[in-house]
Amino acid sequence: MYAPPTQRELVLVGLLFVTLLTFFTTNKSYQELSHIDISTVWHDESPQIPILPSNSRLSWGPSEFLTQKSSPMSQMYILNGTVYLVSDEPETFPDRKYMTSSGINIDNSPEMVAARQPTDKDMRIINTVEARRLFGTGANRVQGVTVITHYYHCGKTSLPPPRRILFTHLDADHWRDYASMNQWVLRTAFPSISMEFSDDWKDRAVMGVPFVFDRVLFADRAAAINGANWGRTQRTASEAFALPGSPNWWSTFRNNVIEYTGLNASTGAGTRGNPVITYISRQEWGRRMLIQKDHDRLIEELYKLRDRYGYEVSVVSMDKLSRVEQLRLAGRTTVMMGVHGNGLTSLLWMKPTPRSTVMEFFYPGGFAHDYEYTTRALGMVHYGFWGNSYFSGPDVPPVAYPQGFQGNEIPIDGEVVAKLVHERLSLAEEADD
Repeated sequence: MYAPPTQRELVLVGLLFVTLLTFFTTNKSYQELSHIDISTVWHDESPQIPILPSNSRLSWGPSEFLTQKSSPMSQMYILNGTVYLVSDEPETFPDRKYMTSSGINIDNSPEMVAARQPTDKDMRIINTVEARRLFGTGANRVQGVTVITHYYHCGKTSLPPPRRILFTHLDADHWRDYASMNQWVLRTAFPSISMEFSDDWKDRAVMGVPFVFDRVLFADRAAAINGANWGRTQRTASEAFALPGSPNWWSTFRNNVIEYTGLNASTGAGTRGNPVITYISRQEWGRRMLIQKDHDRLIEELYKLRDRYGYEVSVVSMDKLSRVEQLRLAGRTTVMMGVHGNGLTSLLWMKPTPRSTVMEFFYPGGFAHDYEYTTRALGMVHYGFWGNSYFSGPDVPPVAYPQGFQGNEIPIDGEVVAKLVHERLSLAEEADD
């Protein structure tokens, strides 16, 4: 004897019926889905990024093939772990050493530099005839924007937000940083993003079937090192900045993160609000610290600015603050300063305005582009200090790490720093008048 259906079973049957009804009344036939009219996929005259039909397989007839017409990375194919770029005009692509590498650890010995150069196993540029021979009449489609990176560095792009990040040479245990900022920031900036790692890349490779990616942002730190901009700045992201792009390229990322902390995205904007001066101290780190009396004098001079002009002054050790506290403080900061070090990464969350400034203290004779380049890339002003003197781009010294660079006797003239802070804030006020 059969028992009557339960309420749960009735609901499931109802949902199944609705799903089947929707499918058969709204979807194209299998035959329609198996062939895509190329004219509906690419349209050279449109400034919009074309949208591919939302089926899970991209198919073409035996006499046609979808090639990269919109941009070199409009569609990218992988088969057996090799990246394929398809074009009957291969000269339109840069040398592949500027796009990818073999993925081995970066080392600057001549042998290791040579070993980093990509081979046909890593990437091939092929014509449509060979593509048809390799891929047949279709490929499994990976929809949306994918960021494929060999190392955890990114530049700028006008593409929609990525659906996934794919690390081809990194396992799932090693993309997180010791401060947990990588994962925390990524999950707040792109809450829906998924991630794949080296094992996932291997899974696709051993299947022996082709995959096609709708849109790809392909990043490789070792490849970027071959570029001219890296030679000038030692910043791998600088290669992307040779391309045209919006000066507000970072604002969406920054605003998403700042709003997650409870601040309004416009926090720090304009030049009329009371400025916030943040000194990020390294005096408890054990290396790369100011001379203690100079540290004390700097704080004294900053507090004089507070008392005389009403500026808000914060003296902090970033590692003593929670992540939310760090982001909220940086998001409100107008002038950020400190000895060269990871704490200055917080400049990413400052709001670029005419008075937004970063002041970085170096041991005299020393210089690195890390935060100078990042500050300029975000549209803010950077000053480097050697004791009682300072410099700013484009007149910056060459990169150097003299003895004492990592030490605990870095000098700074607090009075000179405070005077420049007031000048920066006063100039911005005059610009409003």
